[in-house]
Amino acid sequence: MEHKINQVGGSLSETASDQLLPVLRISQLDSLELDSALEQLLWTQFSQCFQSFRPGLLTPLEPELKALLQILLWRFTLYPESTTVGQSILSLRYHNASSSSARYRPLNRRQRLALLLLTVGPRWLQERSHSLRRCLGLTSGTSEGHVVFSQKALGISLTLISGLARLASLLNFLVFLRKGQHPILPERIIGAQAVFSKPNVTRDVTYQYMNRELLWHGFAEFLIFLLPLINARKLKATVYSFVFRRDGSSVESTQDKNGVLKECALCGEWPTMPHGVGCRHVFCYYCIKSHSIANNCITCPVCGAEATHIEPVKMEVEMLVKH
Repeated sequence: MEHKINQVGGSLSETASDQLLPVLRISQLDSLELDSALEQLLWTQFSQCFQSFRPGLLTPLEPELKALLQILLWRFTLYPESTTVGQSILSLRYHNASSSSARYRPLNRRQRLALLLLTVGPRWLQERSHSLRRCLGLTSGTSEGHVVFSQKALGISLTLISGLARLASLLNFLVFLRKGQHPILPERIIGAQAVFSKPNVTRDVTYQYMNRELLWHGFAEFLIFLLPLINARKLKATVYSFVFRRDGSSVESTQDKNGVLKECALCGEWPTMPHGVGCRHVFCYYCIKSHSIANNCITCPVCGAEATHIEPVKMEVEMLVKH
């Protein structure tokens, strides 16, 4: 009796696991994004192996190397299990939609090879399109009229085929948004449909990452609102005047023996077109003018005195004539 119950339970579990449950559109799109991120990660790790070599070493063979990495990834993921890495993370797998059976059927060998060619081939052709056109002579003219006409016709044909492929991909995506099956065109061509690999699978949405993002966005918006209200120049001048306040001896050190200031209080260089703000310090005209444009309330960064008005500094110049 127990043996019969176990047989019935096993058959029920197999039936439940073989049921073709509808997959959410967002889950299918997420699996494609995960696959794309994995391919990019593999290429980044592979290119870092040649980081110490001559720059641009992988550039001539970059399309072929990317295609090779995609083939290796297909060999160890999709070929044996009929599922990609992104799909396995989301508990998805490919079902042979061309079969008449209502139960799950994995992709056959021909479908897996076709999916590889339709996925890797167009990417490689797109990255090698310029080189192929140059090899076919479509980028250089010739003196023979019929050769030029054939090259133009071939170029127009390739452009038309590329445009039709992109239009077909767009129409396929619109149909996917409508019906929820086959987000990419190669899946629709070979009859591969994404289904759940486990029964009673629900999309687990965690709000921890979303709450963290909302918190940081709110903090960033608060800073964007608060920072323009803070007078950074005035705050800097206040801190500088309190922390690095110069006493009388330091002020006297900036004067020569004739009592003339020889250092700008803002840039620290010899003052060009010296101007004052009402205190005993001197500034370059361009330094104090730009400071006044950025800040309506000007304070001296050395003594902290508020500026009343900007005026040129009058200095007496003595000319010594040697006889």
